[in-house]
Amino acid sequence: MKAKSKIHYLNLRADAAKVLHQILEEGQSARECLPLAQLPHKEQDKAWLQEMVYGVLRNLPILQFWLRQLLDKPLKNRFKVVEHLIMLGFYQLAFSRVSQHAAVSETVAACQPLNTLAMKGLVNAILRTFIREEISKQEAPSEQVASGLPKWLYKKLEAGYQNDFIELLANMQLKAPIWLRVNTRKISHAHYVEALQEAGIEFSHSPGHPAALILSKGHDITSLPGFESGWFAVQDGAAQLAAYYLKPEQGETILDCCAAPGGKTCHIIEFQPNIAKMIALEIDTKRATKIEENLIRLGHHANIVIGDASTPEKWFDGQVFDRVLLDAPCSATGIIRRHPDIKWLRKAKDIDVLVSLQKQILDAIWPLIKPGGTLLYATCSVLPEENYLQIQDFLSRTTNAFLDDTFDNDSVDKPGKQILPGNHQMDGFYYARLLKSY
Repeated sequence: MKAKSKIHYLNLRADAAKVLHQILEEGQSARECLPLAQLPHKEQDKAWLQEMVYGVLRNLPILQFWLRQLLDKPLKNRFKVVEHLIMLGFYQLAFSRVSQHAAVSETVAACQPLNTLAMKGLVNAILRTFIREEISKQEAPSEQVASGLPKWLYKKLEAGYQNDFIELLANMQLKAPIWLRVNTRKISHAHYVEALQEAGIEFSHSPGHPAALILSKGHDITSLPGFESGWFAVQDGAAQLAAYYLKPEQGETILDCCAAPGGKTCHIIEFQPNIAKMIALEIDTKRATKIEENLIRLGHHANIVIGDASTPEKWFDGQVFDRVLLDAPCSATGIIRRHPDIKWLRKAKDIDVLVSLQKQILDAIWPLIKPGGTLLYATCSVLPEENYLQIQDFLSRTTNAFLDDTFDNDSVDKPGKQILPGNHQMDGFYYARLLKSY
C-alpha cells in the first residue's frame, strides 16, 4: 500500500511536467489540460499540481535562464518534456517549501512515468549542480526576466504605464484571491455571511461590492455552503462591476455579447430581476453550455443565442436593445495573475488581430441599440490599444456616440476606467460607458 502511494506521488510530478509541455510546446490552455491531469488525483494533490504548474508559469523566464546555464543543448522530441520536469525541480528548490532531498529524488524518479529513464542521470546532475552552485541566488540578467513576463508584453506595459510600471509588474506576479458573488435572489448577503462563519471559512468584504465576499485562502468551491443550491457564484470583483456600471432598469431589453461562461449575465439578472428580456450571445456552442449550466444552478433564465457579435445580420431579430454589455474578445492580460498560462499562449502578433475584431464588433453592435440607449464596453485587458485607444477611435468615427460623463472616466484624454491587477484585490479590467444620441 505504501509503495502504491509513492508511485501515485511521483506520477504527480510527471503529470505537472506533462501539463507544462502541453501549454508551452503545444499551445494548449491550462483550462483545457490541467483539469484532465488533476482528474485521477485526490483534492490535496489537485491543489499541489495546480500550484506547481502555475508557479513555473509565473517564473518561467528565470527558470529558462537557469536551464540554459546548466543544460548544454536543448532536448528534442519525446525528451523535451524533461526540460519542463527540470524547471519544475528548479521551482521547487527556489520557490517552494519542498525539502532539497525530496525535490531532487522525486523529480528524478518522475522520469519513469514519463518514459524517459535515460534522462535520470542528467536530471539528477543538473538539480544537484543547481543546489551546489547556489544558482537561485544569482541576480536575474534583466528586469524583464525578473518580471516573469515575455519580452513583448514587458515592453508594452513599460510604454503604457510609465508611472505605475513597477507596481503593475509586482501585482501581476501575485496570486489572485477567490471572489464570491452572493446570489441575492436565493439568499441575502447577511445570511450567506452567517453560513460561511458557521462553516469556519474566513473571508473579507470589499467596499463598492455589495454582493461580494473575498475568501482569505483557497477552497474547493463545490464544498462551500450552498454551492448546489446556487447561493453564490465565483466572480472577480472587477467583473462584478459590469452589472453596476450597466445600470439595467425595470422593463428593459438587455444584450450580453460574448457572454460565456455567463457570470455577468447572471449578475445582471440578480441586480435587476424585472428586466423584460435578457439575451446572452455566444459564438462558441461548447462555451454556451457553460452559460446554461450557470443559469440553471443559480436559478435564472435568459435567452441563449449562438451567434457571432461581428455579424448580427445572421441572428438579430430586429428588436433593438436598451442596453448592451460588450465584453469584447481581448488579450486577457488583466487576468494573468489568475491564469498565468495566458502570457505564454498570447503572442505579440495577436494584439492587432484582437484590436481589429473589437473594432468590427463595436461597429456591428452599435446599430442594435435604441436611441438614448447604453453600451458598456469591457475587456479584461490592461493594454491601451484594446481599451481607451479603442474607445477614442470609436468615438471619432461614430457621430451618434458619446462618452457618459457621469461615469468615472480616468480623464478627458483617457476615456473609460482602467482597473489594474491588484487594485482593491481585483483583476485588471477596463470599462467605458457610451450613450447613443439618435
